[in-house]
Amino acid sequence: DQRLSRRTVLTGAAGLTASALAGLPNLRAESDKKAAGFRLGACDWTLKKRADTGVFSVAEKIGLDGVQLSLGTVKDQMKLRRREVREEFLAAAREHNQQVASLAIGALNSVPLKGDDPRPEKWIRDSAEACAAMGADVVLLAFFGKGDILNDKAGRKRVAEKMKRLAPAAEEAGVTFGIESWLNAEQHMRLLDEINSPAVKVYYDVGNMTKKGYDVPAEIRRLRDRICQVHAKDYQGLYGKGAVDFPAVREALDDVGYRGWLVMEGVKTPMGLVDSLRYDAEYLRKLFPRRL
Repeated sequence: DQRLSRRTVLTGAAGLTASALAGLPNLRAESDKKAAGFRLGACDWTLKKRADTGVFSVAEKIGLDGVQLSLGTVKDQMKLRRREVREEFLAAAREHNQQVASLAIGALNSVPLKGDDPRPEKWIRDSAEACAAMGADVVLLAFFGKGDILNDKAGRKRVAEKMKRLAPAAEEAGVTFGIESWLNAEQHMRLLDEINSPAVKVYYDVGNMTKKGYDVPAEIRRLRDRICQVHAKDYQGLYGKGAVDFPAVREALDDVGYRGWLVMEGVKTPMGLVDSLRYDAEYLRKLFPRRL
């Protein structure tokens, strides 16, 4: 097959650029890293509008840049795989000045990839094309609930085997499959090494990892460019009032050069949904300025 994926072309171009600049002072890169801002979004399930075009109106009220959309539900058979449905969502996003931060397949928590049901592989494979068509480049793959692989070596082996088969779909589409699980940084690295694809990375959730007692800044520095996107979450309170040390997270993200999306996955909403998330968003904006 003589076709080159978008990812292959971009990787090659990045290599040429790095080679051409070798030996020169990297002052501009350092300046850009500090100056470049972040984009702030929220999960559609956090906004109580899972796979619902109405989610963009809520996001606009909060002042977000975009939304992480569910590919769909088991009941609607992952409806964003259909072109006409995607067009409806993109029209709604434009109407409310929002972007699609990424896609997510939360149904993997109830219909796990490590199981025998053939549907998850189909969903994941199809999600790559859907993600690219919506102008995003990350698909979150959830591994919680029935899909938990933390203390399941056999399950992790099965996931690795299936992800090896699925990774080419992401590579071809120029998107990344992001694994979100309870695994620590070292366990994630071993899983990624086994899958062995540049199109499979870690979807890092600072709230989940804090809850597990992991050293979040150290984990971010360990994973470096193997983090594809970040969930901002705190199980104990509004941001800045709970357990997550967001200033330390910012320092770690600076150290690894991350300037992607921060996607809020709200847990505590003591002031109601919109006001609580607006509070969290305003807190994050002070630490993570908007990308211009």
